[in-house]
Amino acid sequence: MEAENITIGKLAQLAEVGVETIRFYERKGLIKQPAKRRGFRYYPPEFITRIKFIKRSQELGFTLKESQELLELRVRSQAKCEDVLVKTEAKIQEIDAKIRDLKNMKKSLKKLADCCENREIPLSECPILECF
Repeated sequence: MEAENITIGKLAQLAEVGVETIRFYERKGLIKQPAKRRGFRYYPPEFITRIKFIKRSQELGFTLKESQELLELRVRSQAKCEDVLVKTEAKIQEIDAKIRDLKNMKKSLKKLADCCENREIPLSECPILECF
């Protein structure tokens, strides 16, 4: 494949995303939209890796803004592994807090579910709704 011939459709296919995802990333400034040539926009091949990086970082819980910060660290000459480690440890703490919150929510919901001893009573007398 010739590098200069990667259209948005081909880029989407190679990066395993939809065309709308690429357009969204362009609007958010995560990737730069190339100028049109001969009626088409041709994307550089490194955008495949960049888009996959963004998607993977999102899967790991990073926001688009955080993904952009990580990408910027990759090109900053003074950046060190510690810079990424700090962001990763902060994300771990954030996830731990969410897990604690979810466990508390689950515990509260279980208590509500335990209040419902008779499934056949009218909704107007439902003890779960009364607890809200």
